[in-house]
Amino acid sequence: MGDKVMTVAEVAATVESGMTVGIGGWGSRRKPMALVHGLLRSPVRDLTIVSYGGADVGMLCAAKKVRRVVAPFVTLDSIPLEPHFRAARQAGEIEFTEYDEGMFMFGLLAGAHRLPFLPTRAGLGSDVLRINPELRTVRSPYAGGEELIAVPALTMDVALVHVNRADRRGNAQYLGPDPYFDDLYAKAATRCYVSCERLVDTADLLKEGPVQSLLISRSMVTGVVEAPGGASFTSCEPDYGRDEELQRRYVETPWEEFHEQG
Repeated sequence: MGDKVMTVAEVAATVESGMTVGIGGWGSRRKPMALVHGLLRSPVRDLTIVSYGGADVGMLCAAKKVRRVVAPFVTLDSIPLEPHFRAARQAGEIEFTEYDEGMFMFGLLAGAHRLPFLPTRAGLGSDVLRINPELRTVRSPYAGGEELIAVPALTMDVALVHVNRADRRGNAQYLGPDPYFDDLYAKAATRCYVSCERLVDTADLLKEGPVQSLLISRSMVTGVVEAPGGASFTSCEPDYGRDEELQRRYVETPWEEFHEQG
């Protein structure tokens, strides 16, 4: 439980081709973009990405790093459709497993609690069973015998998340309006790497926010990276909002040109 501080390059070097990588945040909010850029600079290929997707998914698709995406959506929030994910999907370059948002959450919960699946009503009455024929339903063993969707656990080799503050041992704290399920990614993955806006002493974490803001325990974390601005151009409230100008440039500029510009 000692010092777990790493660099972005060191984190990226632990990810191997063919792995399943969970990426925290939501759409264009508090995405671990510094760690994603580390993957972009690495030689990995054929990744399965599990994400409430945003530019993290789009960039990795544009860079031909992805074999399969598991997501309920891929959006930039203020720009509804992520262009590079859409292009890869329309060109048939990636496989896509699309779940309802609630189903996706139950998959993360199942993975976090080491369960093979969890039952839910989310997705019933929709086309989710038609487009995902591998899904199964189960009947409640209790009165009424209600039929429910059995959502398989979303487990990952690696999870990448970004938070506002962390200590050198990996205790991680969010200070914004929403945890975005980052703790579930950490629990459902074999290894979790956390980037943060600022490393602080453990005793100072409670000076930054209440105990409830200590989202991720060091026991879940393999490595921690200090990366100021490490979510940009997505938001990381209250440290900074989304950089709408840079996000528009990302959408309007060919990927190779945008990537070269850094």
